[in-house]
Amino acid sequence: MSSNGCCKYSCKTASETLEWINAIVDFIRPYSFLTDAHVVNFFKDRMWEAIDKEWMDCLRKEAVENLLQIPGGVVQDHWPASLKKFIVTLSSLVLNRQQQDLQTVLPGMNMTSLNSVLSTGMNWKKKHEVEVLSAVVDSIANSVGANAIIDVGSGQGYLAQVLSFHYQHAVVAIDACSHHGRVTDARAEQIKKYYAAQMRKSVSGNRSLTVPKTVTCNVMSIDMLKALADTPLHNDNVSLLQSSCNADNGSSLVLAGLHACGDLSVTMLKTFMECEEVKAVVSVGCCYNLLSEEGFNHVGSQCGFPMSCGVKSAGISLGKSSRDLACQSAERWKCLENDAGLHNFELHAFRAAFQMVLRVYYPEVMSTSPSIGRQGKALRRRQQRVVRNSSLHHKENKCSLSEINSHMTGSCSHKKSTELETDDSFDVLETTSITNENSSNKATKCERSEIIGNYPLFQKYCLSGLCRLGLEPLKETDIHGIWKQVESFAELIGPYWSLRAAFGPLLETFLLLDRLLFLQEQGSSIEAVMLPIFNPALSPRNVAIIAKKLTQM
Repeated sequence: MSSNGCCKYSCKTASETLEWINAIVDFIRPYSFLTDAHVVNFFKDRMWEAIDKEWMDCLRKEAVENLLQIPGGVVQDHWPASLKKFIVTLSSLVLNRQQQDLQTVLPGMNMTSLNSVLSTGMNWKKKHEVEVLSAVVDSIANSVGANAIIDVGSGQGYLAQVLSFHYQHAVVAIDACSHHGRVTDARAEQIKKYYAAQMRKSVSGNRSLTVPKTVTCNVMSIDMLKALADTPLHNDNVSLLQSSCNADNGSSLVLAGLHACGDLSVTMLKTFMECEEVKAVVSVGCCYNLLSEEGFNHVGSQCGFPMSCGVKSAGISLGKSSRDLACQSAERWKCLENDAGLHNFELHAFRAAFQMVLRVYYPEVMSTSPSIGRQGKALRRRQQRVVRNSSLHHKENKCSLSEINSHMTGSCSHKKSTELETDDSFDVLETTSITNENSSNKATKCERSEIIGNYPLFQKYCLSGLCRLGLEPLKETDIHGIWKQVESFAELIGPYWSLRAAFGPLLETFLLLDRLLFLQEQGSSIEAVMLPIFNPALSPRNVAIIAKKLTQM
């Protein structure tokens, strides 16, 4: 087997970035049938028939572990030459996500491990992200002589508090959730007590502590974010900052965002360009599925994609399915164990077969794009625990269907939704357990490998889905008949999804390059770079766009 090499494109200049963008556009155009697909319609639309038959004949027999490597650009020697060329070419267009040596890129950066007080409540992923990003933001803020940092989409204030207490910056923490603001303030008070006690023991006992100011608001526009620059920052009733977006007061702000969702990351970049007082921006985006897109769902002149004139001139649109797909992570696919991968492929097959049930017996529901909920990461963690527990307690790897189902599922809730939901690793729909004393689905001993394609589990899935949609099973509903129609094609959904997911890193690269080019198009007064700053295995959305103003604009 072999994997893709480094990306052969560069984005150091606007012309290089545009060349890369155009290469991506040329590559993805012929595959819109794959990137735009709704996999819930896999059986209904016989989607596998759109894929090269030689590819599907090969991949349907492929080991799951090899399928899970496809989004990462790994090919097998025995595959058809055309399939290998497709994956290798696609991978050559993807940004290398390996974490950069930040000490080399930002020589003045001073990154230290967070103490137990600052890291309280953080999991390993969040701790890694906050440690790295706070050091990057500190370096950038120092380089532009910032008076203050605005943490956009601050959540529970982890980044803001590290920048305040550890790096001693004045910080405004903005989040739309008032609960997050209260948590941030309460947490800051606890941290403040610790640092106050430490200061009393040292010679710096008279120094005042810098505590982040929290602001609860939903940043809906550039003007709103610009207006926040006019908000005084108080600490112990002492004003540390009073700035506005004009050229006279000499204030210097940095915008920082750790996974600011959807359009919020875009708004940060546009505010950086339009507000004189914002001297730098450090943005790590996420949730591309929530981006507004020109020609689809934008309101007025503002939209999240495209940003750059170069991409606008290319005349390509993505749509929600492609933007959903941009959230797929090759690293997450690589890290999945075979059993977890099989379970995810199985859930896709079940959901697509359930769509057939709805189409035949509940056609009125189809017009609402029904969602039956999702559990995403939590579901996969439970699946992996089941596999581990099964290995420990059943040396022959035998388990009951009811045991697997009970771990895979949650409680039933009646709800309807008009929007399909997605996850950043797989488009997984939540299954729920239904208590039905009259059900013929009794617990039976089975090999775990036989669960894939097992009708009794699919029947439970259907009953669960109908329950979530508030629907009663009809007497004439022939769930078994539907399953028999699609069962022989169920094994094709794994290869199909793996090929489709390979576009995820490419589409994310495309969206990020659009943002970078937007900044580069502003001319030599802006210095902009795109850096993978996190370990991608821990944090798949690991690319930061960092920009500074070099001269007065």
